[in-house]
Amino acid sequence: MAIILSIETSTKTSSIALHEAGQLMSSQHIHVDKSHSEYLTPSIKNLIDTSGLTMKSIDAVAISKGPGSYTGLRIGTSTAKGICYALDARLIGVNTLEAMAYGMAKFMDSETLLCPMIDARRMEVYCLVAKNDLEIHEPTQAKVIDETSFSNFLADHKIAFFGNGAMKCEEVLGHGKNALFIGGIDPSAEHVGALAWQKFSKGEFEDTAYFEPFYLKDFIAKKPSANKLVG
Repeated sequence: MAIILSIETSTKTSSIALHEAGQLMSSQHIHVDKSHSEYLTPSIKNLIDTSGLTMKSIDAVAISKGPGSYTGLRIGTSTAKGICYALDARLIGVNTLEAMAYGMAKFMDSETLLCPMIDARRMEVYCLVAKNDLEIHEPTQAKVIDETSFSNFLADHKIAFFGNGAMKCEEVLGHGKNALFIGGIDPSAEHVGALAWQKFSKGEFEDTAYFEPFYLKDFIAKKPSANKLVG
């Protein structure tokens, strides 16, 4: 049975998971801010060792492809590609927001819409709107939140807002009875792996050489401070 290693690095924290034929074997969540470059590779080795496997056991690597942190996605993708090249394993890309919606769906009733949000700074978020069965009502986008956001949905449906971009929107969107805000929800490699198994079963793989993360927006580097001394 196929074994899939999943990697999630789209936000400040990260996680990894192992699934066999879609069933979770083990996982690890690394709640250390911006820890990807330091802890990701050693954590993968530790997870595989403690699961009684070897790297050669891996049939595919699933990557949470974004949207999210530019640096996090870049590190996760380069790690996933390196493993795929070394093992001749297949690469599977999973939309980060869709994986978040999948994880939340089991806790919501079928009438509540799901809106995962990843912080994109200021009052902008990466988000989508999906039904409980993951049918997409509003596709992945970068959205600046104001009082009118999601009004077409909130008029007739409850919407669960969650993810690290949701809580900053509560003051703007939380005035209506249909807006639900759920804190403490991060993207998880466990949910990435579950969706990756569906893609594996259908033979939906990425071209490892040409795959790029779903950044959604161009990366803008910060300009160095004019007052910073160089010496």
